[in-house]
Amino acid sequence: MKNLYIAEKPSVARQFADVLGVKGNAGNGYLESDKAIVTWCVGHLITMSYPDAYDPALKKWDLATIPFIPTEYKYEILPNTKKQFNIVAGLLNREDVGCIYVATDSGREGEYIYRLVDSMAQVSGKEKRRVWIDSQTEEEILRGIREAKPLSEYDSLSDAAYLRAQEDYLMGINFSRALSLKFSNVVQRYLGMDRCVIAVGRVMTCVLGIVVKREREIREFVKTPFYRLVASVGEEGQTFDAEWKAVKDTKYFESPLLYKENGFKERADAEKLLAELNEGAPEAVAESVERKKEKKQPPMLYNLAELQNDCSALFKISPSDTLKIVQELYEKKLVTYPRTDARVLSTAVAKEIGRNISGLKNFQPVAAWAQGAMDSGTYKGIAKTKYVNDKQITDHYAIIPTGQGFGALKSLAPTALKVYEIICRRFLSIFYPAAEYQKVAMTLTKNGEKLFANFKYLISEGYLKVSANSFSKKKDEPKYSQEFIERLANVKKGDKLSVQSIEIKEGETSPPKRYNSGSLILTMENAGQFIEDEDLREQIKGAGIGTSATRDGIITKLETNKYISLNKKTQIVTPTFLGEIIYDIVYYSINGLLRADLTASWEKGLEGVAEGQISKEEYTQKMTTYVTQYTNRVKQIQNQGGITGVFNKTKAYYAKSGVNQAKKSTDAKGSANVDKSAEPKQRQTADKKDA
Repeated sequence: MKNLYIAEKPSVARQFADVLGVKGNAGNGYLESDKAIVTWCVGHLITMSYPDAYDPALKKWDLATIPFIPTEYKYEILPNTKKQFNIVAGLLNREDVGCIYVATDSGREGEYIYRLVDSMAQVSGKEKRRVWIDSQTEEEILRGIREAKPLSEYDSLSDAAYLRAQEDYLMGINFSRALSLKFSNVVQRYLGMDRCVIAVGRVMTCVLGIVVKREREIREFVKTPFYRLVASVGEEGQTFDAEWKAVKDTKYFESPLLYKENGFKERADAEKLLAELNEGAPEAVAESVERKKEKKQPPMLYNLAELQNDCSALFKISPSDTLKIVQELYEKKLVTYPRTDARVLSTAVAKEIGRNISGLKNFQPVAAWAQGAMDSGTYKGIAKTKYVNDKQITDHYAIIPTGQGFGALKSLAPTALKVYEIICRRFLSIFYPAAEYQKVAMTLTKNGEKLFANFKYLISEGYLKVSANSFSKKKDEPKYSQEFIERLANVKKGDKLSVQSIEIKEGETSPPKRYNSGSLILTMENAGQFIEDEDLREQIKGAGIGTSATRDGIITKLETNKYISLNKKTQIVTPTFLGEIIYDIVYYSINGLLRADLTASWEKGLEGVAEGQISKEEYTQKMTTYVTQYTNRVKQIQNQGGITGVFNKTKAYYAKSGVNQAKKSTDAKGSANVDKSAEPKQRQTADKKDA
């Protein structure tokens, strides 16, 4: 009897085949030896069927046929993957196959991909084992095969995967049809479009809500000017800032002239105080001096969201591009599994971490730091630090370099090489000491008023020398000379310090910043921040919007639907006029779809199913009740024509060309892809995971 190994992608299958010594013609859709067969899916081979597969009458969108909630879901083979499915199905059912090793990606979506194939192929009477690995090195693949558990141990994860797909399907089908039937004609007439589909989804619409809410906060923000007084204290060329504040027992304490305690509402009042402060000798007396050392620990390791955020800032690339790059690094054995939410290592991997460090001596940009980490031996105690915590790991530990695969470095594009470098530097940083700063806080008195100085300077680089990227601009010279630092160290209460100048600095309050693609990913990951209720926030702690595997796809889908705009150069995300219109429609009909806390709670529920804490039946009941209730609520709406007054409030912020662009893009999408836009499911390219 032979073992059959089934991977998610051809590239991964080749890695398994190399490790197992299986050769052959990959053009057959599999590789075979006398002991083993290796085959692959190409991403999703199976998809959920559209409603008309249940009843041809359901092809027409009609309020009378929704809510549509199947008692048993139908699936079908994707047309462009039918050949590979037939190959895989045939191998799964071969009489000489004794044990099936499931080696699809180690996560919820990977589980779903195989289970669909297994069900459609009607596999029975075979031993099935699950290979769960964190990298594609030879050692890890062999360990995964050796320690493979019965597939049945992952049934709860499979339940969660099916429920996630069903939830997205039900909300996409029912809510998109209901809202389109009620509001599409309104939007068509308003924008002068030929066709319009209102596409909504459990995660997609929530993210749209985050972007639109931020844009509206920025619009509604009223800037307030204020005028501060800042003194330059020290000696020419070597000074520190000391800011005036109105504190108790001083002239302006709680004065109505102030904007907060450190500034005036009017410049004239600031100028009056400036004249008062400039009277007499240009000196201030130290009333109090406090010194404190501050340590800055190395940051936690990268998970996918943190890496996507940094790559957006450093390289101005989208989360989708970052995932493609880190997936390539993973498949070339350079880094561990990318689709992870964890920022720590497991106890097991910590015991062997010396191999990862030692291997990096072969990567020139960090070779010296790898050698230093090995020489210091700090890695031996890493398990006792905050960087190792089994409780914070669900599927996979953080993204770290494997210390292998260096033959592939020459094939990497320049940006991919830089991404690899920042992963290596973040990893090596945890084996170096904290950076250390000297913090100084002074209170100075001049002419009866108080000046406050708070500053710090670096006294020990620690890990910072490791984390400085080779491609970054040269660091600025230290702000203070060593001689000046030594003089500062001797300043004590009662000393007089020279005031070089006092200036009025005009400022204004700032609106919230727009999201960029990276910060939006982090916001999706940390959706709990939007929850005001402490108990609820604690209850869904750790739950985000979407998963590490799907968040980039959500942003891409919103951009494809022309609901948001992503600036390719800056990666700044803004809503389109059409996106704001969709937001308003959802807000006045199913506003729960816009709530990050509610969406995060759905995700937390799926985690509960995966962990066996919530039954499949309980979750299904909650899900179908929600879909039924809100679909029926939309069906009862009668005053949809009045919503154009809401649209008008937004219209003023978009140039006519912007409205025309929304019209043009939506016309094309609506006429060509009505079903795909409105009823999101796994009908994407075969080698990509769902969003």
